[in-house]
Amino acid sequence: MLLTISWNLNMQDNEASNRDFYDLLWSDTDLIRPDRFNTWHLISGLLPLAPERLEIGPGLRPRLPLAGSSFIDISPFVIEQLAAHGGIAVTGSITDLPFSAGKLDLVCAFDVVEHTDDDRLVFSEVSRVLKEGGRFIFSVPLHARLWTTFDELVGHVRRYDPVDLLTLLAAHGLVLERSAVYGMQPTNPRLLELGLWWLKHRRQEALWWYNRVLMPLGMLFQKRLKFVDGLIEATGVDEIVLVCRKGSTVAA
Repeated sequence: MLLTISWNLNMQDNEASNRDFYDLLWSDTDLIRPDRFNTWHLISGLLPLAPERLEIGPGLRPRLPLAGSSFIDISPFVIEQLAAHGGIAVTGSITDLPFSAGKLDLVCAFDVVEHTDDDRLVFSEVSRVLKEGGRFIFSVPLHARLWTTFDELVGHVRRYDPVDLLTLLAAHGLVLERSAVYGMQPTNPRLLELGLWWLKHRRQEALWWYNRVLMPLGMLFQKRLKFVDGLIEATGVDEIVLVCRKGSTVAA
């Protein structure tokens, strides 16, 4: 998977500045079709059983098909573009989903959960709106010890230790079915520092390079996701994608 710059859908203090940043990011790029991502093999296999589906915070990189899917995002530009291409797109928050209980067959959130302050409320809301047997597909960065200035720049609140992540899922009635290594973050310290400097001091130029050069390269070098049952061996893994199913009961 390629690097995706996401943002906190529930952040209030810096909402205006974040909206400006992401409107600038998305206004200089085109919407990418879901079938171009390496998540499509997974997603497309679930669609026949998921007529009621939602993606949270997709930006212009949706993983669900636009036709027949609901989307929430906080960027007005994103909402406009998704709706123009056939999506059911509205503004909303990941901690207050505008759906009734047991409404959805499938919920997706790629590069979003780690940006929210109250992640327990996130999982509670997702569990609430899912039907029994419905699936939640999401990605998160792993290991607090791997925290870098890159995490700060893109608005991460946390990285997840695998054991804590499993505990959080179980507490909200979500059963982990399978998982895979996911994502791509710059690891060279000098390149990372250079990228951070450009984003801080030459933001418009940096986003042009991201949209016009780095993003297309990332798409070219995507690798097929290799899922295993349950939790992968996560030692040294930077990011993970998980497929969870809502069980019949929620732990107290």
